[in-house]
Amino acid sequence: MTDAPSPGGSTAGGPSSASGPIRSILATDCGSTTTKAILIELTDEGYRLKVRGEAPTTVEAPFDDVTVGVTNAVTEVAEVAGRTILSEDGKVIMPQQGDTGVDLYLSTSSAGGGLQMLVAGVVRTMTAESAERAALGAGAIVMDVLASNDKRKPHEQITRIRHLRPDMILLSGGIDGGTTSHVAELAELIGAADPKPRLGSSYELPIVFAGNKEAAGAVKDALDDKTALEVVDNLRPTLDTENLDPARDKIHDLFMEHVMAQAPGYDKLKSWTSAPVMPTPGAVGEIIQTIARERGISVLGVDIGGATTDVFSVFQNTFNRTVSANLGMSYSVSNVLASTGLPNVLRWVPFDIDERELRNRIKNKMVRPTTIPTLLRDLQVEQAIAREALRLAQIQHKEFATQLKGVRKTRDISEAFDQSASGATLVDMMALDLLVGSGGVLSHAPRRVQAALMMMDAFEPMGITTLAVDSIFMMPQLGVLATVHPEAATEVFERDCLVLLGTCIAPVGKTKGGAPLATVKLGLPDGTKEFTIGRGDLTRIPLATGLKAECTITPAKGIDVGAGPGTPVTRSIDGGEVGVLLDGRGRPIELPDTAAERVAAIEGWIKNLDLYPAVPSTPAPTAAAI
Repeated sequence: MTDAPSPGGSTAGGPSSASGPIRSILATDCGSTTTKAILIELTDEGYRLKVRGEAPTTVEAPFDDVTVGVTNAVTEVAEVAGRTILSEDGKVIMPQQGDTGVDLYLSTSSAGGGLQMLVAGVVRTMTAESAERAALGAGAIVMDVLASNDKRKPHEQITRIRHLRPDMILLSGGIDGGTTSHVAELAELIGAADPKPRLGSSYELPIVFAGNKEAAGAVKDALDDKTALEVVDNLRPTLDTENLDPARDKIHDLFMEHVMAQAPGYDKLKSWTSAPVMPTPGAVGEIIQTIARERGISVLGVDIGGATTDVFSVFQNTFNRTVSANLGMSYSVSNVLASTGLPNVLRWVPFDIDERELRNRIKNKMVRPTTIPTLLRDLQVEQAIAREALRLAQIQHKEFATQLKGVRKTRDISEAFDQSASGATLVDMMALDLLVGSGGVLSHAPRRVQAALMMMDAFEPMGITTLAVDSIFMMPQLGVLATVHPEAATEVFERDCLVLLGTCIAPVGKTKGGAPLATVKLGLPDGTKEFTIGRGDLTRIPLATGLKAECTITPAKGIDVGAGPGTPVTRSIDGGEVGVLLDGRGRPIELPDTAAERVAAIEGWIKNLDLYPAVPSTPAPTAAAI
């Protein structure tokens, strides 16, 4: 067990000096609209979620104090748990004494739009991209990426910097010991723009320099008098290495010191917590990394919201995060349609629908973002759009999560000097062990099998992949907890947060003459059974949560299930609320060309998976009635 730290802001006799196991943990996530609170307690079974509460976030008028929403959410938790957590003046009481107080209080926040950053580097596909990775991994929304070679003229770059008004700038460029002129020019460009922060007018804009250490002097000359400049270790010290942690750590520190301090009530919140407040996306990234590290597996997680879709991944022990800022299910739903096109949305809809009617449904969702589907057809259209939002976000993530670009490869001298060539993506769906979905359309799907199929259709996992969803979206709170108490975070994540859906088995490749792709032997509770995966098949086999099955997959010649073409695989697989899904639809997924055949194929999958409840057939409403 981990000894309790000395928490700041204790109102019960000051910080505790007694060592002992942490028995109770309170964690809040201050979202843009809702503040969520969870109480975790140490039980005979380990750390478990006790209760959850929520309340509207209060960073805007008339309250202008984020702690009001925190207090309201924590009050709900305290009432349900039957304990006193807040003092008479509304502060979180620490440490725990009987049924009073908690041992640890942590918080994350994306209220006020989260952390918005501008990043800059010398070469767009090298140091600038490394800077973008550092900022995204720290939980930021990257507003733009400036580079010496981005083809914009200096006056255009200066105008862009002034227009954006970021919370923070990350400046990089050059390897240690290399040329300094380009880095100095970038610093002078930023200095000439004299950028102003988005929040507050009484403080200097934070800038983190994480470039060639030889250029630090020139950067200080250009920026030290105008900004709150911090110099950290180079994030690309050599051409072949990335060192993102110092930049990420400094971004977290400055986020609390400068950005969060300008939002109403954050000074008070900061005085209550036992560790620095983290940006919500950064906290989700922490729990994804913790699970990957603790289990020694590859993980891909997605959080689809109303305005953005975040994708997180850990492959080859490398963490990446991307933000698809215009792909969401309410405010950005029209952007999804514009980006993917009507045909790509229509291919997932299991009925004939007029294109005008589909557009009207999508526009209605954009102008009424808080509405939820009330008809089955509405739900099916919404889930079709979700597939495309997830698919596009995954494409963007794969393009960004690459091996280091610019590394000179001795095996091919021509590649050594082709610095614009993209590195190979790290995202290997055949090597993926766990796919985790979060966000309303996935976590709150009426049936868990709907969430499973949406993720399968969008991400197209290959071979053998475990599927799961976040039950009540508590990954942010567990992420910040992972930085202080990884054991508790992991136990609650696996027992109370993660809802196992089951296992997807998807052979890759084609056979001649429509021959089966593979045979699957499963050691089920009622005996060993054998199944065949045919081309175009989608089959669901019940296997309850908590159960495992010994599985032997024998692929046909040329078909790969993870060990190479034609090579059998034997391993233990997890059950879940959905069970085992045998997917023979190919990679990429093959859908019939004609509308009638496509609808028939989807209707077959719906029946096989018991995807939707049986409802009487009703005619589709006209566009005028929507």
